[in-house]
Amino acid sequence: MHLRILAIATAGAMSTASSATPAERDPLAVYQWESRLVVISAPDAGDAAARSQRAILASARSEVTGRDVVTVEAYGDDAKAVAIRRRLGLPAGSFRAVLVGKDGEAKLISGEPLPASTLFSTIDAMPMRRGEMRR
Repeated sequence: MHLRILAIATAGAMSTASSATPAERDPLAVYQWESRLVVISAPDAGDAAARSQRAILASARSEVTGRDVVTVEAYGDDAKAVAIRRRLGLPAGSFRAVLVGKDGEAKLISGEPLPASTLFSTIDAMPMRRGEMRR
């Protein structure tokens, strides 16, 4: 009798986990093969480093757009921010900037804002980007 109750509880837990949508399991999956990402993670949107990273990206808007870069922000402890930080292995209590390639993998992770030159040189060295530039 004890085993049957355990099996029912386990099956219920498994169905709950599998009922999560792909976006809930990986909120970055919607961008894969379409866009490169700069993920800005910080305790809150007013974080000085997060503001600096947003300003860097805004000042290079045409270069960002030309490289198919989308900014994704993860602030605080809402479900989406937590899922993004979990996906990338980022701490909740400090700033991180992450460059994610179109393949969905993190290419650069920094505890300080990433300069535009670093972002663009890293992106331009990627095989997929080199193919894009040849076309």
